[in-house]
Parts: sequence; structure tokens; C-alpha cells
Amino acid sequence: MSDVIYKIVTEDLWLDAKGKGVFDGAEIDLADGYIHFSTAAQAQETADKHFAGQTGLLLIAVDADQLGEKLVWEPSRGGALFPHLYAPLPLKAALWEKPLVLGADGRHQFPEI
Repeated sequence: MSDVIYKIVTEDLWLDAKGKGVFDGAEIDLADGYIHFSTAAQAQETADKHFAGQTGLLLIAVDADQLGEKLVWEPSRGGALFPHLYAPLPLKAALWEKPLVLGADGRHQFPEI
């Protein structure tokens, strides 16, 4: 599997996590019992499906190798394997954060990933 996985999160939630040193997850993550991530190939579809039209978002790149056995690859949309973290995300595993802005077409414009 990929060494880098991605999380789309609101700026407010990420700022809160930075203050605590750990990201516990967004509302959907807390409800599902794990933190949802995407691969580079899945990130645009995730943004289109779950974050359409939203502003104030960040794309967080995470080193999957730092997450250990709590990171599980499970089938989701169309049987594709998605990374799910069954623990809080330690911020030391975050490689970078970049804003996800909306393009003229209304879709989020992703940085090179």
C-alpha cells in the first residue's frame, strides 16, 4: 500500500488538533470509530462526495508507516481499499498541510500529490 495517505479536514479542526498535539477525528470519524483517510488516487472523489462546495479545508499528508497496526486497509466505495486509523492521529505523522481551494468549476483543486 501507499506510504502516504491523506485526510481532508476543516482548518478549525486541524488548528484544535495542533493545540492538543493529536487529531481525534472529525464528527464522522468519531461516529464511525476510526479516522477516514484516502490514497492520492481516492482523494478527489472523497472531496467531491463528502466536501462538495465547502471552503476552509486543508489536505493533510500523513506518513502511513508511522501509524503501525492501528492503520487498517478496508473495502469501501466499489470495493476499493481505504485506510482507516483505529486510534487518534499523532501530529508527528503529518508530513504537510495545504489548503484545498475551490476552482472555477466548483471542485477542490488538489496540490501535486
